[in-house]
Amino acid sequence: MRRQTGLQGEEWAVRYLRQHGYSIIGRNYYTRYGEIDIICEKERILIFVEVKTRSSQRYGSPEEAIGHKKIEHIKKTALHYLAECQTVYKEIRFDVISIIISSTPQITHIKSAF
Repeated sequence: MRRQTGLQGEEWAVRYLRQHGYSIIGRNYYTRYGEIDIICEKERILIFVEVKTRSSQRYGSPEEAIGHKKIEHIKKTALHYLAECQTVYKEIRFDVISIIISSTPQITHIKSAF
């Protein structure tokens, strides 16, 4: 169930990003350090996106589930990606997309989250 919720959240996040002019470069980029849910680009800015999806806010907002260790893993994974990347970007950014599932998903996009 959790995996299905996460995948559904990632689909909504991709749809949201595309609607707002982002180009999706990759999804579920894995290294030994961890995973980045979505890698996208807009206006020559490379953006690494962590997606957190919850069915309710009973235990807090989805973005509150991103701890210090998770952030460090995302940053290490991003460095690995950048080492392989052939494209030059004017900057990089780490965003969070928080989704609460309801009849209409509540999507919050936090730019430059960390």
